[in-house]
Amino acid sequence: MPFPKSFSQSGVRCDISPRAQELWNPAIQAAVENTESTITVYGIIGEDWYGEGVTLKRIDAALRSIGADKDVTVYINSPGGDMFEGIAIYNRLLEHKGKVTTKVLGLAASAASVIYMAGADDARFVASSAFLMIHNCWVFAIGNRHALRNIADDMEEFDAAMVDLYVEGSGQSEKAIATMMDEETFIRGKKAVELGFAAGTLSAAEIGESTDNTSANSLRKVDAAMAKAGVPRSERRQLLQDLKSSTPSAAGGITLNADVSDTQNAVAPDLTALINASNTILSK
Repeated sequence: MPFPKSFSQSGVRCDISPRAQELWNPAIQAAVENTESTITVYGIIGEDWYGEGVTLKRIDAALRSIGADKDVTVYINSPGGDMFEGIAIYNRLLEHKGKVTTKVLGLAASAASVIYMAGADDARFVASSAFLMIHNCWVFAIGNRHALRNIADDMEEFDAAMVDLYVEGSGQSEKAIATMMDEETFIRGKKAVELGFAAGTLSAAEIGESTDNTSANSLRKVDAAMAKAGVPRSERRQLLQDLKSSTPSAAGGITLNADVSDTQNAVAPDLTALINASNTILSK
């Protein structure tokens, strides 16, 4: 599926939905993984604040390692991220000669739901307790009224491309898909089967939960809080990279402007305060 030409020229990045990031549990993973034939999509699509994330480069390397003719299973637990990166990964999986099976363990939101749709029609699965989330392109944007109108026009074209993708994969009508996207719809496992997005549900035995990487999970909560507060992605990434490098003074000037309590602003002078602020936001 090609990129809409006008959108690729606009320089706008389709970013992660704050609500999806709030609801995402990054600890969910496959109970057992065959490393010789599986790919894991655990995390943000595109480069995250670690400078890592799930990228086309990583997926391509994994597929080459598995082998061009080998069947592959893709486990997904992701709040989404860069839609362009998601489409690029989707196209790469479609090109793979072996059969592609996709399994949603926790959440496949936004760009991650696009990757999920690369699975064969009879090989897309969602756990009963897991969710797909589809929505219209979500961006942070800045500019004058002319620039913002152009961005909105580009986003409409991109959303239309997403409708086509979901219609083709599910068999639902364009109107039904467009309505679900307008409402930022979360689709549970059994409903995904009913709507044609999935061939079946996964058993609970296939799902595990990691207790590792507590620090990273805390930083993800901070990122979700700042995204909900409207802090641009570039600023969030720089702040979190500084915090990861143990430079707490870098957070001194950050204010989370979110109407989440009786106070006007939640000021975060260090990592602990940032986490507390994020917990306050996410509890609302």
